Amino acid sequence: MEIEELVPQLRTTDLERAIRFYTKKLGFALSFRYQGFYAGVRCGDRMIHLKLVEDSDPGIDFVRNGQHLHIHFAVRDIEAAFRQVQEASVKVVEGVSNRPWGMTEFVIEDPDGHTLYFGTASADTRGQ
Repeated sequence: MEIEELVPQLRTTDLERAIRFYTKKLGFALSFRYQGFYAGVRCGDRMIHLKLVEDSDPGIDFVRNGQHLHIHFAVRDIEAAFRQVQEASVKVVEGVSNRPWGMTEFVIEDPDGHTLYFGTASADTRGQ
């Protein structure tokens, strides 16, 4: 088996709000929209799908119970990425910090409670 791309699907209770967050706050581009309940946003060649869940959707319990997906974005310039989310007034869960596992990361939350990690290899671990 050869997997060409892995695309996470995030559940949302408000598709338009989710699209605005990823496009306006994080700089993604809207790639497609399907029948008012599904959309894809893209940053470079990386895609995230957004799916509207309503009360009748089996996935609504995951959203209501806070069982969200966590996504890690590898970035080249962690400080520039952090400035971008601060300037966009995104909810920061944890500021930039060096991790013992060799990463420099920060954590934000999207409007549906999905935790988004942004990170880069710490300067002292690059090339190892």
